[in-house]
Amino acid sequence: LVKQENTEESIEQKEVLTGNVINSPLVGTVYLAPEEGAKPFVQVGDTVKKGQVVAIVEAMKLMNEIESEFDGVVTKVLVENEQTVEYGQPLFEVE
Repeated sequence: LVKQENTEESIEQKEVLTGNVINSPLVGTVYLAPEEGAKPFVQVGDTVKKGQVVAIVEAMKLMNEIESEFDGVVTKVLVENEQTVEYGQPLFEVE
């Protein structure tokens, strides 16, 4: 018997993304701002350039800057600050 789970998270992952997606390159904790209480790196509606830092993922006490792979406008932020993310998990949608 194979038990199929429909958790909120797996249902959210099925959301259709029409733009370019910035994915997490590793497993860790995502930080959307450079430090606690600071303004987020990017928000919905912000224009980003290729190579611009959009978040940080902490893995094994190392802070890894996540850069945009695209030029465009952030249309969706798909994670919350300090959320645990998986390898390949979508973080942002850019159109």
